[in-house]
Amino acid sequence: MRVAIASDHAGFEQKQVLVDFLVGEPEVEVMDMGPDSDDRVDYPDYAVKVAEAVASGTADRGILVCGTGIGMALAADKVAGIRASSITTPEFADLFRRHNDGNVLCLSGRFVEPAVNEEIIRVFLTAPFEGGRHADRVAKVMALD
Repeated sequence: MRVAIASDHAGFEQKQVLVDFLVGEPEVEVMDMGPDSDDRVDYPDYAVKVAEAVASGTADRGILVCGTGIGMALAADKVAGIRASSITTPEFADLFRRHNDGNVLCLSGRFVEPAVNEEIIRVFLTAPFEGGRHADRVAKVMALD
């Protein structure tokens, strides 16, 4: 699975930890889309890089890290074909995948510990989409693009 990951300055430190975690996961190819330092950057610039990689099929899933995950989710969801959400627990990650076929995970680098974010990522990468009644709802959401 190809996973694109990026952050802003607030999420940079955790992004580095999470890249190392992802490299150790079986069958995961990591695409680090920046930034290369914790210098101030604008989160929409990095959210769009990851979202476009997922929307185009260059990446299978995306992960974005900012202070809260909220800004990244707002920006990524503007790209057609993206279903992004700020997720703070493994349980929410499971429901995000199973019920919404989420494809871009947005994480908090300031309010969620790295170990919790690692578990959230593990669930995000392994939980299947349930389809069925959820597929009709996701189709309605995607028609809004």
